[in-house]
Amino acid sequence: MSERVKPVPDSAAEAPAESGAPRSQGTATRPRIDRSAVDESRYERHGGFPKVARARIGSNFGPFVEAMRTLQDLAVSVDAPDEVFGEALAQARELIELLEPYRAPELQGPAGRAVELPGRGSLLLLPWRVLSAGPDGITMTGEFRRFHLGGNGAAHGGVLPLLFDDLLGMIVHYAGRPISRTAYLHVNYRKITPLERALTVCGRVDRVEGRKTFITAELRDEQGDLLAACEGLMVQLLPWQP
Repeated sequence: MSERVKPVPDSAAEAPAESGAPRSQGTATRPRIDRSAVDESRYERHGGFPKVARARIGSNFGPFVEAMRTLQDLAVSVDAPDEVFGEALAQARELIELLEPYRAPELQGPAGRAVELPGRGSLLLLPWRVLSAGPDGITMTGEFRRFHLGGNGAAHGGVLPLLFDDLLGMIVHYAGRPISRTAYLHVNYRKITPLERALTVCGRVDRVEGRKTFITAELRDEQGDLLAACEGLMVQLLPWQP
């Protein structure tokens, strides 16, 4: 992940129930944010990388995203008669017809820029919430849903790197490092990662070598057992690199 949009707004408050919070999270807690190391002028010094503005969303976007996540869960889990799939197909086509005229280019729509929502309102990103963020690292909490099933009740191994990669970009931002992209990401799978269980991921800058930022992170369950560990390298982009 590249560090582009500020993951949590300065004024992030407790999210209302209708904001699209994950089902297992209950009442959202105001995140502890320390932006003392963030250097906003980095965008002006980097001509090839745009600064992404926070999206202003209405009251319906968060519930819409959460409903779409539930549809993803259902699409991979239901065992319905074929006529039910036919009815669902017809309704899906109606939804496509409704939304298609509003298809927008990157950085224009709210998905990925709604920083107050889990996963910043993007269906690609995992709907996890930041508990704390600052120069010393980031802690997030969330769960893997039925959509993320790999097999035998465990999360697919491919979604763990997605979680870690998004975390790396956020760590770079709050550590005050220059705009960077992922150079490598190594995941050590320690235990089976369960679905629909509250989990925590934590990461921090391990060391800095010139343009290189080395990061370590861990995914743990509610008992503190290590499920997976990550080692990543983020490399500062040169001024002309996108």
